[in-house]
Amino acid sequence: MIKAWFAIPFWQRVLGAFALGVLIGVIHPDIAQALRPLGTLFINALKMLVAPLIFFAIVSAILQLGSGEKAGKIGMQTIGLFLLTAVIASVIGLSVAQLLDITPSPDLVADSNYEPKVVPGPIEVLLSFIPTNPFAALAEGNVIQIVVFAALVGVAINQLGEVAKPVAAVMSAGAQVMYRITKMVLELTPFGVLGLMAWVVGHYGLASLTPLAAFIGAIYLACLLHILLVYGTMVRLAGMSPWFFFKSVFSAQLVAFTTCSSFGTIPAAHQAITEKLGVQKEYASFVLPLGATINMDGCGGIYPAIAAVFIAQIYGIPLDWADYMLITLTATLASVGTAGVPGTAMVMLTVTLNAIGLPLEGIAFIAAIDRIIDMARTATNVTGDMAVAVVLGRKQQSADDDAKAQLG
Repeated sequence: MIKAWFAIPFWQRVLGAFALGVLIGVIHPDIAQALRPLGTLFINALKMLVAPLIFFAIVSAILQLGSGEKAGKIGMQTIGLFLLTAVIASVIGLSVAQLLDITPSPDLVADSNYEPKVVPGPIEVLLSFIPTNPFAALAEGNVIQIVVFAALVGVAINQLGEVAKPVAAVMSAGAQVMYRITKMVLELTPFGVLGLMAWVVGHYGLASLTPLAAFIGAIYLACLLHILLVYGTMVRLAGMSPWFFFKSVFSAQLVAFTTCSSFGTIPAAHQAITEKLGVQKEYASFVLPLGATINMDGCGGIYPAIAAVFIAQIYGIPLDWADYMLITLTATLASVGTAGVPGTAMVMLTVTLNAIGLPLEGIAFIAAIDRIIDMARTATNVTGDMAVAVVLGRKQQSADDDAKAQLG
């Protein structure tokens, strides 16, 4: 029986669990909600991996990349691609919001439990990048601080050369150990997906989504268009079949969709692009944690754009082209400026609404179904991380091969 289970392709096991979870949630909501511990166990296992995996993987990646100049170049290219796709995501979000009728339902009621998010200032965000205690950052899972500290450790080891070779060996071995543990944990994916999807459908119920159906539909459509058109085009230009790319990363997309955690999906995304798409581990280990921190096409591009139009319609406030440009600008900048801030999507939306003068109280109308929306947002973000990693990985690999050919 165990052999028969593992004989089924991994993505089919995950997709089957996804469908079964939805079915149980519709037919037996009580049983479905009782399955939530399966999902919680899976999320906890993923969270267990994140801090040590990111630390060892980034240090190991920088050691393999060599000079700090090369790592810096790849870092700038990564950030540049993320900003470009964020702008495109905002445009797609605004276009979908204008083309579809997302006029709020008369039955729409604000969430009485909603509490406005406090928007941190730029200085506060910048200061939060540097850990006062790197061990505390590891213990708390503060990803942006772990990334910064790991990068400094990697650069320092490279600069010390022969003296730091024993430390470099430990870091490389640590990365390999974490990759192996990751492989073990990801075998739990079908069970985690089953528990999470059953709980989501059983908890919310399909009837509760009716008043916000147009808004949810617009978010999902914009995310789907962005994934297929933008990311599909990116990987095609990098010389890879979009169909092959999406088929290979599908299981990681499902993990992102059900867990709603970009950081938690790093292990699944790393495995998908290194084992199935051939991206070298040093590039995957460098790009994915950075993308999970600052790449917010779903949270910072599509979501604020559509939500701003929706909230403006609730209050009967007209928006003009200048407002749309401001939405695109603030959403793009906020995607980088709020890196590492908890509740990023809501913070980004708060920034966008403030910029164009819309009432923040409007967020209360959509806060209740944030989990449903977050599933699409996270899947979009993670797909973007993987697409950028593939593009840069193939580009750098080609450059490395050319350099070796010239030396040879």
